[in-house]
Amino acid sequence: MRMKQAARQAVDRSIESLGLAALSAGTVAQRSELLAAQFELDRKSAMFFMAFDEAFEARLRRDCMPREDFERRSDWSELSLVDDHELEIKVAAERFGLQMAHACEWELRELNAYLGSVLARGRLEQEHNPLRPEVIGLAMIRAAESTSEREDVRRVLVAEIARSLAGSLGPTYAAIVTDLRSMGVQPAGLTVRISAESRGVDVHRAGQGSDSQSDAGTLSGGRGAMGQRQGFAHTGGPGSGNVRASGFGSGAALGQIDAAMMSLIRRLAYVDASAMHSGSPLAMDASWVPSEGGAGGAGVGGGVAVDGAMLVAPNLIHAHRDELRAASRGSIDHMVIDVIGSLFDQILSDPKVPPQMARQIARLQLPVLRAALGDPSFFTSRRHPVRRFVNRIASVGTAMEDFDDERAQRLLAKVRDLVQDVVQGDFEQVETYELKLAELEAFVAEEAREDMSSGHGDAVALLQQKEDQLRLQRLYSAQLQGELKSVSAPEFLREFVSQVWSQVLLACAAHEGPASDRVQRMRDTAAQLLMSVQPKASPALRKSFLGELPRLMRTLNEGLDLIGYGDAAKRTFFGQLLPAHAEALKAGGARTLDYNLMAKRVESVVERALPAAADLKTMPVGDLPVLADEILVANFSSAESSQIGLVKESAVDWDGTVDIDLSAEPELTAVDIQIDGLTASNDAPEPSRGKSLADHVQIGFAYQMHLQGQWEKVRLAHVSPGRTFYVFTHGKKHKQTVSLTHRMLIRMCETERMRAFENAYLIERATARARQQLAQLGAHKSA
Repeated sequence: MRMKQAARQAVDRSIESLGLAALSAGTVAQRSELLAAQFELDRKSAMFFMAFDEAFEARLRRDCMPREDFERRSDWSELSLVDDHELEIKVAAERFGLQMAHACEWELRELNAYLGSVLARGRLEQEHNPLRPEVIGLAMIRAAESTSEREDVRRVLVAEIARSLAGSLGPTYAAIVTDLRSMGVQPAGLTVRISAESRGVDVHRAGQGSDSQSDAGTLSGGRGAMGQRQGFAHTGGPGSGNVRASGFGSGAALGQIDAAMMSLIRRLAYVDASAMHSGSPLAMDASWVPSEGGAGGAGVGGGVAVDGAMLVAPNLIHAHRDELRAASRGSIDHMVIDVIGSLFDQILSDPKVPPQMARQIARLQLPVLRAALGDPSFFTSRRHPVRRFVNRIASVGTAMEDFDDERAQRLLAKVRDLVQDVVQGDFEQVETYELKLAELEAFVAEEAREDMSSGHGDAVALLQQKEDQLRLQRLYSAQLQGELKSVSAPEFLREFVSQVWSQVLLACAAHEGPASDRVQRMRDTAAQLLMSVQPKASPALRKSFLGELPRLMRTLNEGLDLIGYGDAAKRTFFGQLLPAHAEALKAGGARTLDYNLMAKRVESVVERALPAAADLKTMPVGDLPVLADEILVANFSSAESSQIGLVKESAVDWDGTVDIDLSAEPELTAVDIQIDGLTASNDAPEPSRGKSLADHVQIGFAYQMHLQGQWEKVRLAHVSPGRTFYVFTHGKKHKQTVSLTHRMLIRMCETERMRAFENAYLIERATARARQQLAQLGAHKSA
């Protein structure tokens, strides 16, 4: 259904774009082709959709058929020669698929995993995906053939629809994945291929530095500088909160390192995991208590102070520095070992990370070192899966107010299990971290959903109802906007009827029913309003208009008051309407027949049935403009606003100054370690304040919000499906809710009344402090 809806939207956009392209065509022949294509597609759009559905469903049934059934149904008698035309169609469909796949690579890869689980075929390759772009292209070409007999017209149609579909295919795939996930479908994962030796089971053999290579990431012999190692190109943009946007190849290894180094890392990781259950001082849990000590050596079991803050767990990289350096080759590796060790000094003493979470992060020291040694993109990309996994653990832990709380204990247990899977699993694979990150994000989202349902279920239901109302308004507005194109009226008036008066009609229908007298009166008002600006063909029409004008204005004000239309917006509208009325009275030369035909057309538009809630199933959630438009607003009563803790724009003194939160750290602008051999990061950090923060908020993260004259630490607990409403919670035992519309969220961010609780992610903060420490040491030596 979503794929068909995306195809229909692409066709609608193509009809408009073909007309615009014809206006700017360079030659008469090209303009003729574009206009012909627009005419045929507009006239035969129903036939196009029917042919598309038929071809798409036929190929879908074939590709979803079990392999054994397909082979059983195959018959030699069915074989026949393929003519040139069919071959050309196949080639064109493959070309179409390649063009589309480039724009939705990561969405398609994620969909492959879910469809593989649904079809019980394991993890699908792209060529076996029944919803792959090639199938869509084949159905589009079949539909274009049914639309026109001219080859040049079909070629123009396919090319234009491909351009229109390119931008919506990725979100459509993402929406399908969301639907599958909401139905409980789990993605098909990769089978981890790890030998007993590589998992550290045989500690004795690992300690002897076996010459056998591990499953991935090992390379016999020496190697050159870090820049010559096998890495991964960064293709994901900053700010994407989804794992599939990380830009790293799934199933690939984290570069290659020497077998001896890998054996040592495996052995140390196994010793660390064993200490978790033996109560050894090496344990990365509450059993390890730092002792008072200076900032000297980093011995195992002893406390170490970093800038006056105590480490919450031992730094294993410092503790085993000599062994690691002996197993490594070259100054670059020595530098990486020291850098990662310094980073974990800062990570394990970070004041914003709860000790319980910091101890779990400490268990990832050796996997992080493994990633840094083999993959230079660990330093060059903030979107690296290993960095994102560590940062995410820290961020969700920072958002917790009290770790004695049952919900916090469940989160801690989940993080402990995920870290254990990484440490004892195949931590040489990129996908290991991506899958664990996805599990963590899914767990946090599910916990937030259950928390809101149990404690604030009425608020969630109310917000869902309001969002459905807005989606219904958007759907009806789009319908009216399309139908009013043929009505001769000023643009501002067509926009008013489609976007504003449509809300009045739906509000009346919600209160009194779609067949009520009031709804009919509002329909008649819409028709009178559109006809009031038409040239009057006779004195009788002008007299009738002047007589009806006072009642028309009263009804307009009544309807606008019903939806809470602002006084300023009213003045703007009426300031445009009155000159249009005067112009209609002065205009002459109109024929009575034309006036009557226009009245009939307007009546057919306004008398069309109002959309119902059932119609929302065909409208993608992403079509909602998330309240960015001043015209489309949600109305809450005083009781409803109090129920959800809605912060209204009128309740904020936007002209007043905001007190500076002295407990907050300054925003970091440069957080890269600049050491010879390590390249600086090539992507910008995610914003921690400013307008752009509104597009990067994530469920489970902590933020600082200026409420009633003071700063409050809040946690994002719920985002409506259309990203229309955001619900934050704050407080320990008695949680209170704070709800914002999307537009209010943007205003809070751009006026510095809301910002991230963390001025940067954990690794970026640690990097900045490490740089500062190095600078201070350099200044001390020079002095």
